[in-house]
Amino acid sequence: MTEVFRTPDERFANLPGYDFAPNYVDVDGLRMHYLDEGPRGGRPIVCFHGEPSWAYLYRKMVGPLVEAGHRVVAPDYAGFGRSDKPTDRGWYTYDRHAELTSRVLAGLDLSDAIVVVQDWGGAIGLRWAVENADRVGALAIFNTGLFTGRVSKGFMAWRDFAEKNPDLPVGFVIQGATATELPEDVVAAYDAPFPTVESKAGAAQFPLLVPLTEDAPGAQVMSAVADELSRWQKPALVAFSDQDPIFPYPKAGQAFCDLIPGATEQVRIEGASHFLQEDRGERLAEEVLKHLT
Repeated sequence: MTEVFRTPDERFANLPGYDFAPNYVDVDGLRMHYLDEGPRGGRPIVCFHGEPSWAYLYRKMVGPLVEAGHRVVAPDYAGFGRSDKPTDRGWYTYDRHAELTSRVLAGLDLSDAIVVVQDWGGAIGLRWAVENADRVGALAIFNTGLFTGRVSKGFMAWRDFAEKNPDLPVGFVIQGATATELPEDVVAAYDAPFPTVESKAGAAQFPLLVPLTEDAPGAQVMSAVADELSRWQKPALVAFSDQDPIFPYPKAGQAFCDLIPGATEQVRIEGASHFLQEDRGERLAEEVLKHLT
């Protein structure tokens, strides 16, 4: 059994804009965390974070969505946020992330869910959506892609940085991928889960899990997810920001518009970069409510 780091609870005290109670479930001996806010009878909105963020990324969307009567669920993947963090980088795989997250969500009685994805949340969340299509009513797709062997120059620069910096400066990375200047306490909130090099194993490994060739691990699964989405008739909101070098507007979003029969015309989110939930979270909540509810 690989060693596991558990971030001390006090690291999460008094985070700005985030006063949500933690929820935990044990999966294969790992304590997995998920945010779960709003009425249990409300239509669920399940939010999948990316790299190297955690459920904190969705805090600006939670209020408006809960006020509209929805239940908002946001799991932290193994190695992220308040979930346990195996310290062996080799432990982390795309399949394992997908399976563990699926098992967290399996116990939450979700039906007619709106699935919200961004960054690596696309690969994990859209896979969950097509594998649990009977529990999903709509998709909201932000700044993401399905990685099947072709990546952007912006991504390769990020992958190179991550490979050379296993002690990943998480808050610095988030700050560098937003259009707005984040206050120091918000940057610190993104750093909160990761007080040591060992705690960052999952975050350090994620960029290296993106398949760079068609026969790399994960590429075939993501191609299969794309194939399922090509027959997706339920509503899908596609909203990409206009300042993201990793998933450039409008091309990256248009790929989903062309793929998914139920997709809206792409919505442009102005004045936002890669982490558009941080830059324009309230606007994204508005778009979800407008198009999908």
